[in-house]
Amino acid sequence: MNDVEDQIIELKKAVAYDSKDFTIEILVKKYLDGINENQNEIFVPDYQRDFVWDTSRQSRLIESIVLGLPIPPIFVAENKDGRLEIVDGSQRVRTLSAFLENQLTLESLEKVTKLNGMSFNDFDVSRKRKFNNMTITVIVLSENATEEVKNDLFERINKGSDILRNMETRKGIYRGKFTDFIYDECAKNLKFRDSIILSNTVRNRQEHEELVLRFFALIDTRPKYHEFSRSVSKALDSYMDGKRETFTEEEKQHKLFIFNRMVDFVSDNFEFGFSKSQGKEVSRIFFEAVSVGCHFALEENPQLKLSKKVDVRYFFNDRDFNKSVTGQYRTHSTENLNKRISFITDRVLGLAEKA
Repeated sequence: MNDVEDQIIELKKAVAYDSKDFTIEILVKKYLDGINENQNEIFVPDYQRDFVWDTSRQSRLIESIVLGLPIPPIFVAENKDGRLEIVDGSQRVRTLSAFLENQLTLESLEKVTKLNGMSFNDFDVSRKRKFNNMTITVIVLSENATEEVKNDLFERINKGSDILRNMETRKGIYRGKFTDFIYDECAKNLKFRDSIILSNTVRNRQEHEELVLRFFALIDTRPKYHEFSRSVSKALDSYMDGKRETFTEEEKQHKLFIFNRMVDFVSDNFEFGFSKSQGKEVSRIFFEAVSVGCHFALEENPQLKLSKKVDVRYFFNDRDFNKSVTGQYRTHSTENLNKRISFITDRVLGLAEKA
C-alpha cells in the first residue's frame, strides 16, 4: 500500500496548480495584447487553433454569463517564459474576445430572447461594466508540468470531443474507396510524414489523415467555403460522404498525382516543411494555407521552380496573412480561407526562377 501512496504523491507533484479569478475584461486583454506578434500572455497552442463553435453556441455562452450561470474553469499551463498556454477553454476565450470586439452578434437564444440581434456595443454602459467585471476561474498548471501531463489533462477533459474523434469516427462511418485512398496511399507517404511534426495530443489520433482530407476538400470546394464557415467538421463529413458514391479510378489517379506533387514541392522548397519554424508542431490552419496554396501555384505553373528555399517566418510580417492564420476567430470563414491560400499561392509564384 505504501507503494501506491508514494506513486500518488509523486504524480500529484507533477500536476501542481494554482487557481486564479480573472474578470472577463482582464482575461480577454491577456489574450489579445500581443496576439499578432505571438506574444500574448494567454495563448492558444497550434493544435487547438481551429475555431469550431458556431454562432448559436457562442451566443449561449454569452447568455449564460449574463444570467450569472456558472462557467467551467479555463485550464492553462505556465510556460518557462511565463506565458499561459490554454489546455482547455480556447473556444470560450475566443468567444469572449469576439464579443468584446463586436465581432459576434447574438442569435438563436431561447431564454433571454431580447438579446437576439445584439452585440456588445448594443449593451448600455451599466450592462457592459457588469459583463466585463464578471469573473472566470483560471486553473494554472505549474511550469513544472511536463508535456505528458498537459496532454493527459487535455485528453481527459476533452474525451469524445471533435479534436479527438473526428477522423476516427469518419473512418468507421464513411467506408469506401476514397477513405481507403486517404489512409492507404496518401497518409502513408513517407515524405509527407517526414514534413509533419505533430503534437503528442493528436499524434495517435489519425491527424495525418485529417490533414490529407482537408487538402482535398479545400481544393475541390474553393472558392466557395460557405460550409466551412458554418462548421469545418460538418463540411468535411459532407465532402467525405459525397466521395463514397462518386470516387472513380480516374479521380484517384489524378488526386494521387496532385497530392504527391504538392508534397514533393513543399518538402523540396520549404525550409521547415509544413511547420512555421524549425521543430514547430504543424498547425492545421497553416497546413491548409501551405498545401492548398502550393497546389494552386503548381496548377498555374506546373514547371514551377523556386530561386531559393522558402523561409515562411518572413510571411508573418504581412499583417493580414498573420491574422488569417493565428486562429483568433472565424478561422474558416470564406474570407480567411481564401486570404491565406491566395497569399501562399502569390508568394510562391513570386519566388519562381526567372526563365
